[in-house]
Amino acid sequence: MARGPAGLTAVLVAWVAASAALGAPVTIDADHVTAIAGEPVFPIGFTLGPPPDGKTPEGKDGLQELADAGATFLRTGPSGETWTDRTLEAEQTWQDAAAEHGLLCWVFLRELGSVSPEHPQREALLRRVVTRFRDHPGLGFWKGEDEPAWGNKPVEPILQAYRIIKELDPNHPVQLTQAPRNTVEELRAYNAACDITACDIYPVSYPPGAHSLLPNREISMVGDYTRTMMEVANGELPVWMVLQVAFSGVIKPGKTLRFPTFPQERFMAYQAIINGARGLVFFGGNLTQAMAPEDAALGWNWRFWRRVLRPLMEEIGRHSPLHPALIAPNSRLPLQVRVKQAVGGDADPAQLEFRMRETPEALYLLACKREGATVEVEFSGLPVALARGEVLYEEPRAVEVTEGRFTDWFGPFEVHVYRLARG
Repeated sequence: MARGPAGLTAVLVAWVAASAALGAPVTIDADHVTAIAGEPVFPIGFTLGPPPDGKTPEGKDGLQELADAGATFLRTGPSGETWTDRTLEAEQTWQDAAAEHGLLCWVFLRELGSVSPEHPQREALLRRVVTRFRDHPGLGFWKGEDEPAWGNKPVEPILQAYRIIKELDPNHPVQLTQAPRNTVEELRAYNAACDITACDIYPVSYPPGAHSLLPNREISMVGDYTRTMMEVANGELPVWMVLQVAFSGVIKPGKTLRFPTFPQERFMAYQAIINGARGLVFFGGNLTQAMAPEDAALGWNWRFWRRVLRPLMEEIGRHSPLHPALIAPNSRLPLQVRVKQAVGGDADPAQLEFRMRETPEALYLLACKREGATVEVEFSGLPVALARGEVLYEEPRAVEVTEGRFTDWFGPFEVHVYRLARG
């Protein structure tokens, strides 16, 4: 059901209250939609977020700014160090701050993500960490070994850690992030050790596409890797995609700093969703080498937030007009697309990617165009009762639907989001 601003505020208040009372149990349904304390949500997180006591340049609480924009979670846990008494207390600070602002923590277990006889102390410490935070209202997800396939990490110790986590805390999913490397079979070997699988991919660099091994060096590689991860998940797990703010390939000595523009980030986010992602993470907002001096003093890349991420959150965050579609099942309508004409390239319908979602009030069609020609396309297979659709975020643009068909234009790397109201 669509909600106005007052309804969204009420939902958020109820969600925070339920989280505080129940320790924010997180579930995943048969459509791979996440629910937090029973409320469905499209998870959007940040690695890493602003400091727990950080401020925006305007003096607003940084975590509150993310929550107000519709964010869900922050990656926490040790960064560049192991679990110790000190990092346990640091995690407590993160958990408390997240809960205060209606956010959740995605806790990186780091070395504790693998448990084996060679490291007997890890099991005891893993049990200590999980037991301490499993009922905290700031806990959302556990993050296991990072990029285990690329690191050639044996599966059994990761699986043993997963068993221990689920024994102690059945209420919070375990997530594994893979690198854009390895075969489907190699990646799939880790599925038994997680509840959510993911892949990081950062296409925007000099030269372009340096993070990938695929022949495709365009930003549309995000869709390629999302489809690969959907194949890895094999219909059994939700897929998250980890997208770029900045990464080592643009900040190391000898590299040239380069950020995604808003149109690029928007395309990558929507292309991931269109190809099946049920959650997104944005990586690198905390990398000091990529910050203006005034942001470095505040501990987070607020310039990139203002220019790119905040406008995107307004489109896909939990307060957005599109959120009902992002938590809806995939439509079973036999939607088809054909290219009516192409300018500047081939008329290849495979260059147009789309996904349909349905709610009781409307049908939502998310569509994006890969590199190549500018095309006019026709969508068909819609209910014949539909007559008109609004193009979200491009108001006052609309499309006219006749006998279940409508046409529209797409340029390279362009996204259109259609809301087709029922009745």
